[in-house]
Amino acid sequence: MHYTLNQLQIFLKIVQTQSITRAAEELHLTQPAVSIQLKKFQDQFDIPLTEVVGRRIYITDFGNEIADAAQNIIDQVHAINYKTLAYKGQLTGRLKLSVVSTGKYVMPYFLADFIKNHSGIELLMDVTNKQRVVESLEKNEVDFALVSILPTSLNVEKLDLLQNKLYLVGHSKVTIEKGCSTNDTFRNLPLIFREKGSGTRQTMEGYITVNNISILKKMELTSNEAVKQAVLAGLGCSIMPLIGIRNELHNEDLQIFPVKGLPITTTWTLIWVKGKKLSPVASSFLEFLKREKSRIVQEKFNWYELY
Repeated sequence: MHYTLNQLQIFLKIVQTQSITRAAEELHLTQPAVSIQLKKFQDQFDIPLTEVVGRRIYITDFGNEIADAAQNIIDQVHAINYKTLAYKGQLTGRLKLSVVSTGKYVMPYFLADFIKNHSGIELLMDVTNKQRVVESLEKNEVDFALVSILPTSLNVEKLDLLQNKLYLVGHSKVTIEKGCSTNDTFRNLPLIFREKGSGTRQTMEGYITVNNISILKKMELTSNEAVKQAVLAGLGCSIMPLIGIRNELHNEDLQIFPVKGLPITTTWTLIWVKGKKLSPVASSFLEFLKREKSRIVQEKFNWYELY
């Protein structure tokens, strides 16, 4: 057999996601490229690894056994790499994070110096919605998660990193009447929502409920970036985290509307399951954050205080 490490990794991702399309997205490959590598890998076995029923792919029992073996091979490859670096006295291993989608504007700044100082660390960061983040913690798939709303279903420990501010944001050409009530403001502005399961959506709905606001709901989109682009195109307004619209505010493409009760303030918080035994890499990262977070906030997010 002449399978490659790349084919093993692709097959494992297909097994994990149960989808060629999702595997391609997570591997940052095209769907045809993933399909071709899967076929080349399957052709080396006399017994099917997968089967397609309807439009859905299923992993056979034999395929699951091969996936377990593939995982062991990949783990051994990582172990070789880590041992080589450890022999040189470097901190080595994987750091696994799950980050809510708007957290992608935050977490990289808290990672940069740590990763730069420890080249033997492999970073795995999944950027997704709050529901999936909580699931990854429940399944013990990650070391840490970054959220702006603490989960109620898990017993977690936490480290607060940065304040999160959410404002009503619209295109720079949109106008609202002076002295307009909060209810009238929202009644006249088409409002764009994040998808269910999003922390931003949860915060937004909480604000609307508490203030008994009637809204003109326009659409629902599945990422903060998609919402921002829709607002930039003039399709509506949205309650959005300040962290993701710095450049658009600076360029005056977007504006913040002064509305009673806003901004809503939460906190970007790193969480982990209480009692979890952290790896040396995870422990080192946590100590780094405790020591350096104030400096990072001052250096990277000082613009935040202008709003």
